[in-house]
Amino acid sequence: MLPGFAPGRLSFGETIAIVDIGSNSVRLVVYEMLARAPAQVFNEKEMAGLGKQVATTGRLADDAMARALEALVRFRILCDAMQVGSIRVIATAAARDAANGPDFLARAENAIGQPIELISGDREAFLSGLGVISGFAEPEGVVGDLGGGSLELIAVDGDRVGQGVSMPIGGLALMDRSKGSLKAAEKIVRDQLDHLPQVSAMRGKDFFAVGGTWRALATLHQRQAGYPLSVMHGYTVPARDVADFTRLVERADANVLEAIDAVSSARRPLLAYGALVLDLLIKRGRPRAVVISASGVREGLLHDMLPGHERAVDPLLRAAQDYNQLRSREPRHGADLIAWTRRLVASAGLPEAPGDRRLEEAACLLSDIGWRAHPDYRGEQSLNVIAHAAFSGVDHPGRAFLALTVFHRYAGAKTDTPSAERLRTLLAPRQIEMSQVLAGAFRVAYLLSAGMPGILSRTTLLCVDSRLVLRLPSDLTALASDRVMGRLKQLGKLLGREQDIVAG
Repeated sequence: MLPGFAPGRLSFGETIAIVDIGSNSVRLVVYEMLARAPAQVFNEKEMAGLGKQVATTGRLADDAMARALEALVRFRILCDAMQVGSIRVIATAAARDAANGPDFLARAENAIGQPIELISGDREAFLSGLGVISGFAEPEGVVGDLGGGSLELIAVDGDRVGQGVSMPIGGLALMDRSKGSLKAAEKIVRDQLDHLPQVSAMRGKDFFAVGGTWRALATLHQRQAGYPLSVMHGYTVPARDVADFTRLVERADANVLEAIDAVSSARRPLLAYGALVLDLLIKRGRPRAVVISASGVREGLLHDMLPGHERAVDPLLRAAQDYNQLRSREPRHGADLIAWTRRLVASAGLPEAPGDRRLEEAACLLSDIGWRAHPDYRGEQSLNVIAHAAFSGVDHPGRAFLALTVFHRYAGAKTDTPSAERLRTLLAPRQIEMSQVLAGAFRVAYLLSAGMPGILSRTTLLCVDSRLVLRLPSDLTALASDRVMGRLKQLGKLLGREQDIVAG
């Protein structure tokens, strides 16, 4: 076991599963444990289509119930195999709206072997809002959760949620009620959205889009735009661009859309209805941007179960700490590196925007995760891991910043790859400069300390007037090798300062 590695830090607590019986899909998600940044152990779904025809027949179809019940039996077996400690089962619009919903839920409880919570529309909106709060840093705007049977809208501001509303205009419900006519569906949606305070509350703010249909639309948009990062959570598009795209989807046959292979065949019939709802929300609400959220009701349920002190934890820093604990040679070195680089950045007077410091701390915690790879591939491997990690509380420029910083910590400032070049397009010049400076500082730090704690805390690297000064105590002067001086010169060029090493 590596010195300082504490396996109990990550294995503390029991695994927890959420089973979500929705109108379109029945899904099982198993999380490593109840935590501020929970890691998914397993994720499986069945597109049962429970909400199909409920709006017109008032009943759940027999074939849809059969598929859902088979899935629940399968989920029960899988949870037993994984020795899941705790299981929460919720059911939403289809089960609560159908006349035979109570009978189905009784059979479903027998299939999954757990009690099922039938949540109201207001509760569903509340949990969707909490899900976005759990997945973003200080979100401000309105959350929209589009399922198969309903649409929930609720305002969020930091860690607070407003009053929610639930409307029966999910994708399956719209297709059913409109008899397959988009024109009829448009009138239904317009009538539902009239005079809603949640719609007017999104003006000039972000609209957080939750739900599989909207994620599928975002996937198509990413592919068609040649976007450099294939991550859905946090994908942000100006509202006017989304409106143009949704109108295209409404008019086109889904099966001929570019990159449609990235969308499951079960979701394709719902794309036009999802696009219609999103288009009308943008027209009525006039948000600044549409932000895709992979966090919704399930994550909101987990967040609601957390104690208050755990909710206040920064999810990005918690996830970075977990990576540091699992993958670094010596996790305690991360704290030394944070303090060491913080003093350097402050002395250099580099411009920082709100939120930069947490990104810099996260970069320090992630800076040694690639050490097990072959030296030739440590940079590229770390870049891919960080860019596509299941992080929450960070936007796409933040992901790119973290990935590029650790990439150049391994590969050096002059090395580049197509992946790094694409990610760099997401960053402003100020962020690129800071990323290069941090990476340069990391390269000095790891040569000095070998990634072990207790050395950086006895040294300083500071900008003093026109010089970049590395100060070493007398017993550590032998660490000032030619390689250290070479890396110090590289960092000095980035900062526009001459370099100096002072002993004693």
